[in-house]
Amino acid sequence: MIIKAKDWQRPELSNEQSIQDTVQKMLSDIKKNGDTAIDKYAQQFDSESPREIELKPFDEYELEPELKAAIRHAAKRIKRFARFQSQTLTSQQFSDECGEFGQVITPIERAGCYIPGGRFPLISTALMTLIPAKVAGCQQRIAVSPSAHPALLAAASLAGATQFFQIGGVQAIAALAFGYSSIDPVDIIVGPGNAYVNEAKAQLQRKIKIDGLAGPSEMLALCDNNQPIEWLALDALAQSEHDPVALSVLVSDSEQWLKEVEQFLKSNNKYQALIDNQQIALILAENVEEMINVSEAFAPEHLMLCDKRIDAKQLKQFGSLFVGANSAVAMGDYCSGPNHTLPTIGYARQSGGLNVQTFLKIQTIQTVSDNGRKELAKLAMPIANEEGLTFHYESLKIRGGT
Repeated sequence: MIIKAKDWQRPELSNEQSIQDTVQKMLSDIKKNGDTAIDKYAQQFDSESPREIELKPFDEYELEPELKAAIRHAAKRIKRFARFQSQTLTSQQFSDECGEFGQVITPIERAGCYIPGGRFPLISTALMTLIPAKVAGCQQRIAVSPSAHPALLAAASLAGATQFFQIGGVQAIAALAFGYSSIDPVDIIVGPGNAYVNEAKAQLQRKIKIDGLAGPSEMLALCDNNQPIEWLALDALAQSEHDPVALSVLVSDSEQWLKEVEQFLKSNNKYQALIDNQQIALILAENVEEMINVSEAFAPEHLMLCDKRIDAKQLKQFGSLFVGANSAVAMGDYCSGPNHTLPTIGYARQSGGLNVQTFLKIQTIQTVSDNGRKELAKLAMPIANEEGLTFHYESLKIRGGT
C-alpha cells in the first residue's frame, strides 16, 4: 500500500523491559561468578560450552575457489578504504609563543569483535570489524561468534583475529568485557547483534567503549520515475533478509512509479507479506523537497540517492550514502570498501559508521615554555578567580601571575 509522506511515521520498536531485566541479571551473575556463569549460559542458550578455535592461515581453509577469491578481494578493498581513512588521522603539533601543543594518535590495545551467526554466518562482518582494528594498530583482536562456519573462520583469519572463541549472545559480550578463560578484558567491543547483545553492550558502556547501539537494519531510497523497478524492489527485499523487523523505505513523488513497484512486489506472495508486515514501505511525497524532508527525519542507516534532481550535499542525516542505482546497498554489505557496521534507528544524526578512528585514541600533549608559564597564568587567573576556585588561582599565581 502506498502511503502519503505526511501520513507515514517510522514504526515503533518494542522496548521490552524484560530484555533489559534479563540482561542485567545475566551480567550481574557473570560479574560475580565469572567463567562458571558464562559456561552456564552458553549451555543454556547454545547447548554447548564456549571453545577457543585456533585459526589456520587463510589458504589452508578448504573453500570453493570462487568464494575464497571473493573473500580475499573483499578484504583487500575493505583494508584499502580503512588505510585511506587512517591517512587523515595523524599525530602532529604546533608551536607558539607559549610553548608546544599537539595530539598523539594511539590505538586502543584490546578490541573485541562480535560476529553474529544465529540466522546466518556473517562472513562479511568478520572482515568489517577486524580489518579496521588491525589497520588502527590494535594489538589484540578477539573475535567471538556463535558460528564456527569454515568460511567465517577463514575470513576472521584473513582479517587478522588474534583469537577466536565460539560463543554468542550476552555471555559473549560479558566474556569480552570481564574476561574469560584465555580472553583478557577488552577495551572496546564492536559489531552488530540481536536485541540481547545490543542491550548487553548498552549496559556495559560505562566499563568499556562500544561502537554504538544498533537496531534492525534499514534502508531508504529516494527515487525519481526513471529508476529500474526490479533493481530498487530487490534492494528493498535484500534489507528485509537481515532481520524480521528490518525496514526498507522507497520514497518518490511519482505515484505511477510507486504503483509499478507495488505491482512487482504483489506478484509474489513472499514479497507481499513483507509489505503487510511493514518491512517495506512505499511513500508518496508531493515534491522533491518533501522527499528530502522524509529522508532527513528518518536518518537511515543506508540511504540510496536515485534522483538526479537531488544533490548529495542536500542530504546530511545517513549512515552511508549510496549514489545512483548502480550503488546497491548489498555491495556495501560485502565488498565495496566502506564499512557496513552503521548507525540505525536515527543514531545517524549523531554518529557515523564503524571506522579506523573507532579503534584510536586522540591524546593531547602540551609543553609550556618559561614565557608561556607567565603569559598563560596571567590569562587564566581572572577566570579562576571568577569561578571561585581558590587553589586554581594560587597554582597559577605562584607560576608568575601577578
